[in-house]
Amino acid sequence: MKNPERETISRLDALPNIGEAMAYDLQLIGIDHPRKLIGKDPFELHEKLCTISGKSHDPCVIDVFMSVIHFMEGGDPLPWWSFTEERKKAYHPKPGR
Repeated sequence: MKNPERETISRLDALPNIGEAMAYDLQLIGIDHPRKLIGKDPFELHEKLCTISGKSHDPCVIDVFMSVIHFMEGGDPLPWWSFTEERKKAYHPKPGR
């Protein structure tokens, strides 16, 4: 698990659970720096990604968003699946998603 220095990290793909594809998706929705994740709502980011890309993305993407927001807000670097249960309790997809 990547554990970068959150105060100095500048690349999205250096974040825990983020590779090139997810870094691209984040940039697609306007997140071009790790600090821009602070205070974001992972469910809203997922909805925005689905809207902008024109396709339905797996709800597990929300788990990834939750993990990097958690990390950037001071939490430990955790695997994305650590957030699955929390997401399942809170996630109520819109019809057609």
